[in-house]
Amino acid sequence: MLHQTGRIRLLYIVLGVLLLVGLLPLGFAGMLLSDRSAEELRSVEGRYQAQLVQDKARQIELYGQRYRDVVTGLARAFEIAGGIKTLNDAGYDSRLQKTLEEDPNLIGLAIWPVNGPVHRAFQPDVIQHQEVDQRVSEVLARMNGRGVVVSRPQIIRSGQEMALTVAAPVMGGPNGQDLVAAVVAIISFQEVFNAVHQQTSKSERELLDAGLPVVFVVDQNGRAVAHPEAGVAFAEKPMTDLKVVQDWQQSGAQVQSALEPFSLLRDGRKVEMLGSYATAELDKNSRLGVIAIQDESAALASVSDMRRQTILISFVAGMLTLLIGFFFAKKLTQPVQELASGAQRIASGDFSQRINVRSRTELGDLGNSFNLMTDQVERYITDLQRSADENRELFLGTVKSLAAAIDGKDPYTRGHSERVSRMSVAIAQRLHLPDDECEKIRISALLHDVGKISIDDNILKKPAALTDDEYLIMKQHPQKGYKIMSQISAMKEFLPGMYMHHEMVNGQGYPQGLHGDEIPVMAKIVAVADTFDAMTTDRPYQRAMEFEAAVKRIQSFVDTRYDAAVVRAFVEACDEGQIRPGTVKLKRTVPASSKTTPPPLETNIEREPVPVS
Repeated sequence: MLHQTGRIRLLYIVLGVLLLVGLLPLGFAGMLLSDRSAEELRSVEGRYQAQLVQDKARQIELYGQRYRDVVTGLARAFEIAGGIKTLNDAGYDSRLQKTLEEDPNLIGLAIWPVNGPVHRAFQPDVIQHQEVDQRVSEVLARMNGRGVVVSRPQIIRSGQEMALTVAAPVMGGPNGQDLVAAVVAIISFQEVFNAVHQQTSKSERELLDAGLPVVFVVDQNGRAVAHPEAGVAFAEKPMTDLKVVQDWQQSGAQVQSALEPFSLLRDGRKVEMLGSYATAELDKNSRLGVIAIQDESAALASVSDMRRQTILISFVAGMLTLLIGFFFAKKLTQPVQELASGAQRIASGDFSQRINVRSRTELGDLGNSFNLMTDQVERYITDLQRSADENRELFLGTVKSLAAAIDGKDPYTRGHSERVSRMSVAIAQRLHLPDDECEKIRISALLHDVGKISIDDNILKKPAALTDDEYLIMKQHPQKGYKIMSQISAMKEFLPGMYMHHEMVNGQGYPQGLHGDEIPVMAKIVAVADTFDAMTTDRPYQRAMEFEAAVKRIQSFVDTRYDAAVVRAFVEACDEGQIRPGTVKLKRTVPASSKTTPPPLETNIEREPVPVS
């Protein structure tokens, strides 16, 4: 049973191998393909982002260039016309207003002479007079020579619209090198807003959750000037918390565009982002950064779907593999199970059944060979059992003959060894010792006096009490018996009973003077049986004691000569009539080979002192 607790069925191993062979390549290929797809998609998204921000940056630059050309053209026209003399024309303000109406992106237009009145036109529903003058003053303060000046986009508070200011100088004077006026245009930034919105009304969060890029524009300070959410741009929200914006600020003047993946904390969790930037240069002192960010996991959602589909396909394939594999594995492993079952029956000693393996494969040949082997093993086991029984009978016959020969040296001890043997088995059974232990005690008791074979007959057969010297010689029979039987390896397990049956639990016995638990149970049992048989048989110098008196006498030596548990078992056997002088009724049947008929009861004399009152 212990051997089988950790056993794994062959069927499970076969199914496991099928699953491993079937699913491992599929899963590995699926993961490899999804990883490759993720890399490709990440690369595609990166190229798309880079192209997107570059296109937006070029649109902004073209837009700015377009109105730089408009303002520069007006300034050059004044220079060709001879300066600003025409500004004295009373109808000039109306012509500026008409120019505004022809171009909806022009919010305001002003001609600011160095000496003379300012001519301006603007869209009053978008910008107020004071804001026009303020923007014109700011850009003129930056003007120096012939260069065009472009301001950063700024919110028009009155009209809630983002606009940038472009100014170009009008040169005149005697040599044409004097600044005589400036042409200033306030340009709407709405087209850039429209480009950033990418034809969608979704918010930044919605775009990120959908895996779409969010494009926005920042100025050189990192403040938003165009954003999918207009409120972010109108509030000029700082975007420098994004690493991609920081990278653009640091390298935007040197690098026109770049990919910058980064991490972002969203909703309390760290999210990997795809980022890229491009620079839109309005003039050498005014640059805008076009930034695109995108949630990488959302952008690669198709890869996640592919992985889920791979897992689903693998699961379905696994179920099919299990169903189909179970059918074929069952047919493959069933013969092996039959063989294993047959081997277990043989191991348990059952040779009556044969296995039935119907197969045209090697398993069928193995089954036939197994049955043939079983036939051979059964014959060999039968022969071995027969030989073992014969050897056992021979062994027991030899032991009994030896015991009878010992008892036969003295007519008073005839039958003593057989009676002690049966009484010892009865006591052992009362102590619930295993059958094999009872058998060892039986044989040990049969041979307990084998050492007396070397005792001189004058001492052994002396009809009177022994002298002290004779008694010392008689006490040597355990050692002599041990010396004789220890030469036979098969007798090793029977030696304790024959060698130590005269030991006492108080240490006063012989030959070793052992105490208590130092004495084997076998020897303790034989000691009680030996003494009781000696007490209840006649001797030339002492008549047999009465049964009850002998039992009480045995009890009186508990914990001095005899073990309490052994004596208790002996007394119970006596009380129930199992042990009587000269007869013993064994409770269980001993092996057939060891069954003997007790010899007729005869008188017995032990040549050792028997404890009497």
